[in-house]
Amino acid sequence: MAFRLVKLATNLRSLSKGSNVIQRFKSTHSSDFKAALVNIPATECTSLDNGLRVCSEDSGAKTATVGVWIDAGSRYEDSSNNGVAHFLEHMAFKGTAKRSQTDLELEIENLGAHLNAYTSREQTVYYAKCLSKDVPKAVEILADIIQNSKLGESEIERERSVILREMQEVESNLQEVIFDHLHATAYQGTPLGQTILGPTKNINSIGKADLQNYVATHYKAARIVLAAAGGVNHNELVQLAQKEFGKLDNTFDGQVPTLDPCRFTGSEIRVRDDSLPLAHVAIAVEGCGWTNQDNVPLLVANVLIGSWDRAQGNGVNNASNLARASAESELCHSFQSFNTCYKDTALWGIYFVCDPMKCDQMLYNVQSEWMRLCTMATESEVERAKNSLKTNLLLMLDGTTPICEDIGRQLLCYNRRIPLHEMERRINSVTASNVRDVLMKYIYDRCPAVAAVGPVENLPEYNRIRSSMYWLRY
Repeated sequence: MAFRLVKLATNLRSLSKGSNVIQRFKSTHSSDFKAALVNIPATECTSLDNGLRVCSEDSGAKTATVGVWIDAGSRYEDSSNNGVAHFLEHMAFKGTAKRSQTDLELEIENLGAHLNAYTSREQTVYYAKCLSKDVPKAVEILADIIQNSKLGESEIERERSVILREMQEVESNLQEVIFDHLHATAYQGTPLGQTILGPTKNINSIGKADLQNYVATHYKAARIVLAAAGGVNHNELVQLAQKEFGKLDNTFDGQVPTLDPCRFTGSEIRVRDDSLPLAHVAIAVEGCGWTNQDNVPLLVANVLIGSWDRAQGNGVNNASNLARASAESELCHSFQSFNTCYKDTALWGIYFVCDPMKCDQMLYNVQSEWMRLCTMATESEVERAKNSLKTNLLLMLDGTTPICEDIGRQLLCYNRRIPLHEMERRINSVTASNVRDVLMKYIYDRCPAVAAVGPVENLPEYNRIRSSMYWLRY
């Protein structure tokens, strides 16, 4: 017995020393992170008289990314016009009042630039990557696209088939299918439950009037951010914006578009298909919006779960408990945690791909890890997750395009760009107690949304999944 006590005391001393190692690593990592922040230029923002915001970060690079971020996406649609925002994005490069599609493509190609666009559930984005000296031309082209798209009938008809082919490609990507199903069941009966591309019947019926009405309703100056990063002079960018976007209307003929709350529903959708080789499963609870104070602790918790792929081959040495279990017991082929945020809600959960008869075992381990973090998350693992999150923030901003995207998105979500040093302080302030409290609030004993596709016979039925969202202690 005495030997055991001595051994226990020795172990406690070693753990105490280990905590000092963690603190030393923390201070080293923090100093390195602060040193990295010193070289990051400030973000400058200016509002034009019509309400359009111009924001840029000048790094002095030879290249630049400039784009238009619009506060409009599939969430602002209803069942009758779902898909119109994405359709409009496709029509943007099909010619304007002063440029044909051929002229537009040749002009961009002669500049050596790249023009692109995408639509999400809350935003529509048009952006160009070019040499810094060509920023004025890029801004002029983007302004022409936004304000003067021709929306010709023949181009609309041609683009229908393109979008329908794109829908077929999306349907062959099971990860995309799973997340569409997850939104459909989690936010059923609300705009967030709709797909971005829209249903086939809408694609076949959307016409010029629908597109023009969407532009007239949503493409207003106050809902638009002109963002730029790279070799960009802010004062010159403001002058360009005033010249090209200064006459953009900011008045609404009808009702001002507003976001209606999207109700989260704990529920499931299963598409059993035994012809598929692997089961694809996503399970999520309702998280919080971008501006909620709980968002950062949830981001830290998301890193604690982590991600893993069998091809990496390092699961047994991974810091994530779930990754180690997945590698040692061959629970799955891959998994990734996610925190898909919107303005007032979010989906916080995990997506995994596993063999047909491993669904039950994998889900058991996922929910057990969730419950462990709700009740027993430790300071050491939270410290690791915080360091990893801060590193990922810098890695995600490597290049002019990610920085430009970060500026545009944050201006629409927060009405400002959060400086990295402020984000660092927010992350550093998170403790294990914060993580446990926030997870107890959003995960513990909550009804999840579940989406599953493939050979999912082995996936437990919903009531059993729901009963595993808490632990009974005796």
